[in-house]
Amino acid sequence: MIWGLKRIIKYALGTDVAGRNLAVYPDDTFIVSYPRSGNTWTRFLIANLLHSEQRVTFANIEQFIPDCEAMSSRYVKRVPRPRIIKSHEYFDPRYKKVIYIVRDPRDVALSYYDFARKYRQIDDHHPLSTFVSDFVAGRLSSSDWGTWGENVSSWVYTRKGRPEFLLLRYEDMLADAERELSKVARFLGIEIASERLTAAVERSSADRMRSLEATQGDQWVSTKNKRSDIPFVRTASSGLWKEKLPVASIVEIEAAWGLVMRDLGYQLTTIPGESGLRMESPELVKEHR
Repeated sequence: MIWGLKRIIKYALGTDVAGRNLAVYPDDTFIVSYPRSGNTWTRFLIANLLHSEQRVTFANIEQFIPDCEAMSSRYVKRVPRPRIIKSHEYFDPRYKKVIYIVRDPRDVALSYYDFARKYRQIDDHHPLSTFVSDFVAGRLSSSDWGTWGENVSSWVYTRKGRPEFLLLRYEDMLADAERELSKVARFLGIEIASERLTAAVERSSADRMRSLEATQGDQWVSTKNKRSDIPFVRTASSGLWKEKLPVASIVEIEAAWGLVMRDLGYQLTTIPGESGLRMESPELVKEHR
């Protein structure tokens, strides 16, 4: 009863976080991903596509596509419908229309490591290998959303192939953002001229987002009061794990989620053998060093 009363008070004051208690409407569209998988970039791409007449920034992105993991229930409820909402939640059957973004978990681990330092969840001397072990085991602050494998699987294996589920790979977005954004436009049921697609991609570039973060980082709910010396918008690249992750950490991630990774088109450096894991390509692993 006390917990329920506290929740009511927080809701009334607008100090709660919507999260999984979000009121969902049938015309909502959700942009969902495990953390550090390109969700913020996707929000900018879509906001710039749908609101080309306005300047989309970190100062107003929550007005266009609110983050239900950062904003209050009252705030998200007041966003004009039909809403597009950002979420990190594992499978929720109430989410009828979903754009799900997936990223190679080996790169996610690296990005998350910097994110954890930015949020002061770990210090700069925290071993990367220890962080990866916690990442795989689900011992991070995001544990309520499951591990990478649990979060991804909960959506992909329940919704993939359905007309109201669009799966995007971060790596494909990097390779051809206009092509992937055109898929989003079709998914949303809107016709967009190619010039508008191009403009949305340009206005959502990593360089522009980094510039915006430099001047607005202290205003945005997700970076306010966080370390300013570590950027939220990082390298906007893929494959850095080949250079940065210890081999043991690569093996650890692939041992945990190799089957899911393969299903999503990510090449493994190890494959299951009769006596555990064996290297698929010793030469490839050597290149990582």
